[in-house]
Amino acid sequence: MLPAEPCDRPRERLLSWGGERVSDLDLIAILLGTGRPGRSAPDLALDLLRATGGLGALARASPRELATVSGIGDARAARLAAAFHLGRRALEHVALREPSVGNADDVYRRLRPRLAGMTQEICLLLALDARNAVLGELEIARGWLNGVDVHPREVFRPLVRMAAAAAVIVHNHPSGALEPSDADVELTRRLRAAGDVIGIPLLDHVIIADTGYRSLAEHLGADF
Repeated sequence: MLPAEPCDRPRERLLSWGGERVSDLDLIAILLGTGRPGRSAPDLALDLLRATGGLGALARASPRELATVSGIGDARAARLAAAFHLGRRALEHVALREPSVGNADDVYRRLRPRLAGMTQEICLLLALDARNAVLGELEIARGWLNGVDVHPREVFRPLVRMAAAAAVIVHNHPSGALEPSDADVELTRRLRAAGDVIGIPLLDHVIIADTGYRSLAEHLGADF
């Protein structure tokens, strides 16, 4: 939910309370630094949130998109984009400390920073060795808001090149829904069948949304 009103003195609150206790609006205002005639930095922060549709969309907006908001300009847009990119990289760095994936929760913690806030479906592939250590993390396909086209050859070609022992497929649901679609289930079964023939088993297909994740291996049970 967007804040109803801008607030004053955000920098002082951050210094006194720490980042955990200040609002999203405060943090954006601090990054902006100053306002413009007639609009304070908190005012501009509120304008940004309203123009982009909230924090998640703001985090994924390009510098060019941000610069079009009145009073932002190229310098502030670049500073905001850099801050969000740096935050994502920090989260990815923490996730990559764990080189292996043992379950769907490991997959979620590893890839959620990469997929958070995306407005289109993206399909990712984790190539694993015999001990479930990650050999590679690849983007296989990009789609649209509620779908992505994936062909088995695009999945297994890189797995064969990397001599992978197994694989996990991951895609996001920008809508926030965790329930797999019929197309998700059908894709999972096609990839499972192809993997059995090639000798590179698909261990799971994990759906990630802002609300959590769903493992199709668990969802389908014996039918996976």
